Amino acid sequence: MTTPNTETTEASSTSDKAADNTVTLETPIKRGALTIDKVTLRKPTSGELRGVSLTELLQMKVDALQAVLPRITQPMLHKQEMASLDPADLVNLGSVVIGFLLTKEQEADFQTE
Repeated sequence: MTTPNTETTEASSTSDKAADNTVTLETPIKRGALTIDKVTLRKPTSGELRGVSLTELLQMKVDALQAVLPRITQPMLHKQEMASLDPADLVNLGSVVIGFLLTKEQEADFQTE
């Protein structure tokens, strides 16, 4: 009888979550010779949310998103890049951020509606 390898299962789950949190940009960002066409977000800690109203994040207010996104994106998006971000990309990134703020129950309810 074979038992599943929990490390492999956890690694798959982690990589699936990272894929869910990766946004392909409609308008890639040019940084010197580098072109950024995908951005991965990670769940913020409470400290990374400092100085930002959670209500404003949930409302996807631009200032709130521009404050938090550089703290949780890979590669890190700089302030000037955030200011020139395509609005469609800002909405897509903001949607991922909102997902981080939901409980598992709220997320399940949100996905079934």
